[in-house]
Amino acid sequence: MSRPPTFVPPPGAMPRRLRTDRGDFAVIDASAGMDPPKGTVLLLPGYTGSKEDFIALHAPLAAAGYRSVAVDGRGQYESDGPATDEAPYAMDELARDVLAQVAAVGAPVHLVGHSLGGLVARAAVLRDPAPFRSLTLVSCGPGRISVAQQQRVQLLRDTLAVHSMAEVWEIMRSLEPPEETDTDGSADQADVLRRRWLGTQPAQLIATGRHLCNEPDRTDELAALRLPTHVLSGERDDTWPVPDMDTVARRIGAHRTVVQGAEHSPNTDRPKETAAALTAFWDRH
Repeated sequence: MSRPPTFVPPPGAMPRRLRTDRGDFAVIDASAGMDPPKGTVLLLPGYTGSKEDFIALHAPLAAAGYRSVAVDGRGQYESDGPATDEAPYAMDELARDVLAQVAAVGAPVHLVGHSLGGLVARAAVLRDPAPFRSLTLVSCGPGRISVAQQQRVQLLRDTLAVHSMAEVWEIMRSLEPPEETDTDGSADQADVLRRRWLGTQPAQLIATGRHLCNEPDRTDELAALRLPTHVLSGERDDTWPVPDMDTVARRIGAHRTVVQGAEHSPNTDRPKETAAALTAFWDRH
């Protein structure tokens, strides 16, 4: 589970509801003081994550002149979604949500997807590349996740089938090593992580977990679009092997960044370095 350093947006970044023709989505929109911005960035979080996973990026992206909008996807944290019906979480439905979000934010946008969000971002671009200036895949491989991670996701899906979200939270906390149960020493931080978990719909986790375990390799389709693409990761990753992400970049002809000292979430592990790599790529496009 991602652990953003804070859930409090920086100055100039405002939580709000983004109204689209596919419903409302919770976002953090950092656009203050930019008239006009160099560009607009839409940020899609990963599995069990939320818009807060990008909180540390908003200030450096704004300093570089970019408006950033981080979104909770359907059924994630503060965005509405059904609790038991998995159909609205089909990959194509999630891609349609992204296209609606782009239309509401104002195309064209630079699209950034972290992990599961990268798979969703790829599906949106393949459905309609026109609204996008570029695509950045953060810690996202060519298709299904590693076998070890598939086993973990399957265990979570099986547990969600017979336990409530509150019960699963307590089970997960009991199984974590001591260093993982600490956040920043703040009871408030631990509480907000729990609230984020309880706000996420179980059908969303079950359906998107299936995507992570079964998603086909669509790299050749993406390469055929010739959309400016950036593959960014940490130097270590247990969800997709880093060499697999190197291969994705080569197959697409994409720009490649490896953020030193980061693992699966460079956006929270090394936000300044991640923001610098993102803006350098966008400035060229």
